Amino acid sequence: MNKRNLMIGIIALGISLMCLIPASAAGFTPQNNALPDYFDFSDNYYTVYGGPDVSANIVGDNEFYRGDSVTLNINLMNKGVITGFKSEEDDDPIDELDQKLQQQEQSYESQRTTAIGIVAILTSPDPNVEVKSGPQEAGSLAAGEQTTSPIMFNVEFSENAPSGEYPLTLNLYYGYQKNVQVSGDNETSLGVTNMDVGLWYDVGSQNVTIPVNVKKEAQFEVTNVSGQLNIGEEGMLHATYTNTGNEPVKDAIVRISAADPFSTTDDQAYLGDMDVGESAVAVFKVKVGDTAIEKPYAINSEIKYEDTKGHDRVSDNVKIKTQVSASSNRWIDVTRGFCDCSIGYRCYCVVYET
Repeated sequence: MNKRNLMIGIIALGISLMCLIPASAAGFTPQNNALPDYFDFSDNYYTVYGGPDVSANIVGDNEFYRGDSVTLNINLMNKGVITGFKSEEDDDPIDELDQKLQQQEQSYESQRTTAIGIVAILTSPDPNVEVKSGPQEAGSLAAGEQTTSPIMFNVEFSENAPSGEYPLTLNLYYGYQKNVQVSGDNETSLGVTNMDVGLWYDVGSQNVTIPVNVKKEAQFEVTNVSGQLNIGEEGMLHATYTNTGNEPVKDAIVRISAADPFSTTDDQAYLGDMDVGESAVAVFKVKVGDTAIEKPYAINSEIKYEDTKGHDRVSDNVKIKTQVSASSNRWIDVTRGFCDCSIGYRCYCVVYET
């Protein structure tokens, strides 16, 4: 029976440490170009060109709204090919043993395009997009294969992220077969006796740009507030809303949330269609409770509207900043005296005796 030995040469930097390798060019890049001296124990019949070529794309939509926290599903596919062979032998005739060894080496060399133990790291150069996940393992991919399930990264978009495209960088690191050497004693009817196969592995790296987009949308600000709100009284509050975003809206309706010391039976106002930069005034009838004090207050509001794609949307919370003043009835006549109601929520009364 033929004796067959398989000798594996592995680089000093193992696959488990690939996360520490700096990113390189977008295409396949070997980390070590030279073979060590101790690898030359057999014959090298071919030099092979080519290697893994891992592409990446997002599964599903790549458009999101500012403030979103999402999971990006990324599919990987290995499109690696052997681009050429170069014979390292001269043109002299060769014996049957060398022919057999050449065939064996060529068979092993075809595995050069396999990406082994892929590790993926997603980064964002823009602070408006934050990648919350660390390195992800994607297994090994032979040429023509793709991941059976996508790798996943959690990503957060800033509440203040402007609309537009944000390119993320996916750094890929993997092992691949760099070179093969074979040797043997004799060619027999059963094959080559005492055949040794030396496999040298290196680390390759690629980076792929993954574009994500923050959608255009309307944004609202209260740009002016008027009206008199007094303690213990009902008054009219006028709030001017301006569309400060980059998308027009249709049929905008604003609703306020009247919390203590405010109350209202009139919590909605129609703003209508608002183009970018356009303003509209909402008017609310608001009652101020007797427990209020003279100071600035903020009333929460939100706007429901229809976007340019016909979808119903609700804005972020928009605050209406207003001032509460003392009651307009500071002095109240009584039958035999008067009351001062300007201090807190109690009235101090003076009653004349007859």
